Amino acid sequence: MDLKRSLQAYFIMGSNNSDKDPLLVLDKALQGGITFFQFREKGENALEGNQKKELAMKMQELCKKYKVPFIVNDDVTLAIEINADGVHVGQDDESVTEIRKKCPSHFIIGVSATNTEQAIQAVRDGADYIGVGPIYATSTKADAKQPIGTNGMIEIRKLVGDVPIVAIGGIKQVHVPEIIKAGADGVSVITAISMANDPGEVARQINHLVSQHALK
Repeated sequence: MDLKRSLQAYFIMGSNNSDKDPLLVLDKALQGGITFFQFREKGENALEGNQKKELAMKMQELCKKYKVPFIVNDDVTLAIEINADGVHVGQDDESVTEIRKKCPSHFIIGVSATNTEQAIQAVRDGADYIGVGPIYATSTKADAKQPIGTNGMIEIRKLVGDVPIVAIGGIKQVHVPEIIKAGADGVSVITAISMANDPGEVARQINHLVSQHALK
């Protein structure tokens, strides 16, 4: 797998990130051209237990149909149980080193980083890619850190070399060109797609914009 290419149009969603059927939203987004999907079931009214697992498995099936990597946010146990393609963890979650000890060898492990120190540590720990941000202010995460802007992305890119990077936090289509120019391999969005009237069209636009500016 070309991970950098897979990160281009990275969609994150849980059942509580849309006022529509999340499976329908994901299907439309996959049709539109998202290249990576992260199941993130957190926050108010989030599903738990069997309901969470059932939704994860249904979303995983959709991703398999479109040959798009499916990873789970934070819940390493669930990711291993359903044989996901990987897991994404934050700074307060389990370490990459610990996850590697118990996960299958094919697992993709992504780590969130909000500053240069965290990004460098993620590389040392052997993260497969780094989720850098928030680039802009976001209302999706209640505990979101201060935005680092594209200048923060430029600094992190300089320090981590060729490690794949995806930008996160308050990103809309209009932001894509400057984010890719700053060194990201792709952009990750939640509400830009999950709350869109036409999720497939927004996914298509994001994919096209990243591809277009990645070549420059």
